[in-house]
Amino acid sequence: MNTASSIALALVIGYAFGCIPFAVITSRIFGLADPRTYGSGNPGATNVLRSGNRKAAILTLLGDALKGCVAVWVVRALGMGDTTALLAGVAAFVGHVFPATLGFRGGKGVATAAGVMLVAVPPAGVIALGIWVGVAAITRYSSLAALLAACSAPITGLLYTGSAVVCGAFAAMAGLLIWRHAENIRRLMNGSESRIGRKKTAAG
Repeated sequence: MNTASSIALALVIGYAFGCIPFAVITSRIFGLADPRTYGSGNPGATNVLRSGNRKAAILTLLGDALKGCVAVWVVRALGMGDTTALLAGVAAFVGHVFPATLGFRGGKGVATAAGVMLVAVPPAGVIALGIWVGVAAITRYSSLAALLAACSAPITGLLYTGSAVVCGAFAAMAGLLIWRHAENIRRLMNGSESRIGRKKTAAG
C-alpha cells in the first residue's frame, strides 16, 4: 500500500472511531436524558456529569479518550508508522467534534485529544492531563482547564519530539478545541461559566 493510500485508510479508521457517540450511548445505558437536551447541550463527559450520574460521566470520559488512543494504536499495529498513526488520532478528534453519527454536531474533543496525545507522545499527554487536573481541581472550571491544557500541547509536543509534524498536529487539535470553547471563553470572561458538578438544566 502506497503512502497516500495508507494515510487515507488511517484517516478513515480514525474518523470512524471518533464518530462513536459515547455520551449518548452511556446515557441510554443508564436511562438518562440525551446529554444534548440539557446543560451545555454538549455530548461529552462534563455535561453528562450534570445529570448527577458520576458513573455515566466516567464511562463517557473513558470512552471518548479511548477513541483517540485506539485510533493511534490500530494504525501503528497495521505498520503504517508513527506519523500516519498520529494523523489517525487527529482524524478521531475531528470525528468526535464533527461526528456523522450525530449530524456533525459533537463534543469539544478534550478527552479524545488527551487520548491521542497520551499514545502519540506520552510525556506531552501526561503534562496536558496534569494541567487539566490541577486547574480543574483549583477552579472547578472544566473549560478553563481544557483551554490551558490545549495551549500546552504544541509546545510540549515539539519539546519532546522536535517534530514540526507533531507540533502542527497538536496545534491543529488545540485550535479546534479552543474554537469549540468560544462560548465558554465568553462566559468565563463575564463570570457566568458553570462549574464542574453543577446539576443539569435545559439546554439553551
